[in-house]
Amino acid sequence: MMERKDGLVANASQAEGMPPRRVVVVGVSGVGKTTFAQQLGERLGAPAIEMDALHWGPNWTMAELDVFRERVRQALAGERWVVDGNYSKVRDIVWTQADTLVWLDLPLPLILWRLMKRSVRRVVSREELWNGNRETFQGQFLSRDSLFLWALKTHAQMRKTYPQLVRQPEYSHLRVWRLRSPREVARWLAAMEPRRVP
Repeated sequence: MMERKDGLVANASQAEGMPPRRVVVVGVSGVGKTTFAQQLGERLGAPAIEMDALHWGPNWTMAELDVFRERVRQALAGERWVVDGNYSKVRDIVWTQADTLVWLDLPLPLILWRLMKRSVRRVVSREELWNGNRETFQGQFLSRDSLFLWALKTHAQMRKTYPQLVRQPEYSHLRVWRLRSPREVARWLAAMEPRRVP
């Protein structure tokens, strides 16, 4: 496999070897984690699990830590899964059970453009997300909790911390893929042969 100097697999065309069974997808808000996880889950014959759905209760109430951790444990009880999310408070559960980590590390301008399109669609359509929650114009564009501000804050932070995290001994078993462009993402997915059910 080709690798970058930071030690993370770089070449999406080199997604060879045994197909993954338990995958965690990470990246900043708006990068496309959930869409990617759903597409990968379909190809692998594995359920796609959205950690946001386990974390957020009605009225955007965060689950208690022990409740959230137990929900994640139960969701990952199967032999195959694709889970998306960056929650550090369950990283010890998710990353240790995963065999593959896919980091969608796309350019920030592209992420902000995607986030803008997604937010406008959700606000206008009143799309229900999890447990009755919906995004609002106020929350997305006029709040200190805006995902735009969160993406700006965490994009550079992830690029600094994730290469260090995946080198920790407890995560040395992970096959790590850092995909830096939509083309690399598409090529990596294309290399995942759909699972044939006997």
